[in-house]
Amino acid sequence: MLVVSSPSGAGKTTLCRRLLADNPGLAASISATTRAPRPGEAAGREYRFLDRTGFDAMVAAGAFLEWADVHEHRYGTPGRPVAEALAAGKDVLFDIDWQGAATIAATAPDEAVRVFVLPPSMADLATRLHGRAQDDEGVIRRRLARAYGEIARWTEYDYVIVNDDLDRAAAELGAIYRAERLKRVRNPGLAELVGRLLSEKL
Repeated sequence: MLVVSSPSGAGKTTLCRRLLADNPGLAASISATTRAPRPGEAAGREYRFLDRTGFDAMVAAGAFLEWADVHEHRYGTPGRPVAEALAAGKDVLFDIDWQGAATIAATAPDEAVRVFVLPPSMADLATRLHGRAQDDEGVIRRRLARAYGEIARWTEYDYVIVNDDLDRAAAELGAIYRAERLKRVRNPGLAELVGRLLSEKL
């Protein structure tokens, strides 16, 4: 369970898309949200778009692994698709904020790997938020104000990537995923192989 977080505009979603494109064994967890789709977003691809009533019904049913109020909207991770992907032998990638990351890590401490993406500067973060032209000035100001508190959570993560060069940051995220996938505890088939090797007599 690879969890990637960042302040809004630092590039985590772009990095996650690259990682998914390069790793067919990795499945994306699609969050649900009460916010409206942005231009170019499609339901079920970027998010599962719900109204507040539908979202609250899922909360009441215990359908979320985690959920939180973020930027005046609600976001949550539906549990069933994650469980199905894991049962099928896939790793799952989460593009979620620090609150969700903390919940996932507390729920599955041995399986969750947390990565935080930092911008090279706050000025750069502001430029990116303005440049993507998806939010009005008031929303951008609120996102920037919130970014300070989000960045202060960086010590809660296993890895930190500074996204000052997109290609390098993508390579670093890929290296983290590959290294974690190769850990002994995540390769149960190794015990059988080692047993077979030790039983072979030359």
